[in-house]
This record gives sequence, C-alpha cells and structure tokens, in this order.
Amino acid sequence: MKREMTCIICPNGCELSVALEGKDIKSITGAICKKGEEYVKQEVNDPRRSIASLVKVKNGDIPLVSVRTSEPIPKDKIFAVMEEIKKIEIEAPVQIGQVIIENVLTLDINIIATKSVDVDVQSMDRGIQEVAASMETTRGCCCS
Repeated sequence: MKREMTCIICPNGCELSVALEGKDIKSITGAICKKGEEYVKQEVNDPRRSIASLVKVKNGDIPLVSVRTSEPIPKDKIFAVMEEIKKIEIEAPVQIGQVIIENVLTLDINIIATKSVDVDVQSMDRGIQEVAASMETTRGCCCS
C-alpha cells in the first residue's frame, strides 16, 4: 500500500510517499532531511498529537484559561483526554505553566495552563458584601 503524507516537523513541509506492508515501512521518498523519515516512522507506528483546549475558571478576571498537553498524546486518546478536560473547573488565580490535570488518563502527561488568570477583584468585593449583608440580617435574631 502507498500512503502520501506531509511532514510537519520542519518548515520544509516535504511531501512524502511511503510504501507500506501493514505497518512495515518498505520505502520513504520525498524527505529532504532525516526528520522526514523519523516523522513517517512515528506517524505509522505511534501517531501522537498535542492538543489545546479551554478550562472554566471560577472567580477569574476572565472565565476561561487556555490549556495544552505537556507532550503529544496518542492520537487514539484525544477524545478521552478532551472529556477529562471538559470536567474541570478551577479557582482563580491560575499561573502560566500550572498543572491543571496531573497524569491525565495515566498517560504520564499533564494538562498545563498556557495563560495566567487573576482573581476578579470585583466579584470578590460582591461576595464580601453579600456575606456582610447576611451577617447583618442574622445578627438581630442571634444576639437578642
């Protein structure tokens, strides 16, 4: 079987032609450098992808933080990892590089923040005012 692919490792973007028998690579043509051959071997035997997504942030100055995998994950795990990411809501503040999910799906790969999110001071002020107001209404009945 012949398979055509474009190498994505370097800016050359070589158009590669690969002769396969099952997963056995018989020949690779079109690679300008060795990286193209390495890319084909990895893509045929263990395709991996880096993914990026968003996670909800509670009490942040923005409602979402961008995240990514710390390393490429097996291609067949993309949807399962995305399901794990969808479940998460974190509390502000968030720091760039912060691990959001450690060892996702036991892949030894983390989900990390790619942006910092500060605490929304206005929402904190509203929360403090609400607590103070509730204390005022309960003080009369507790202390009399």
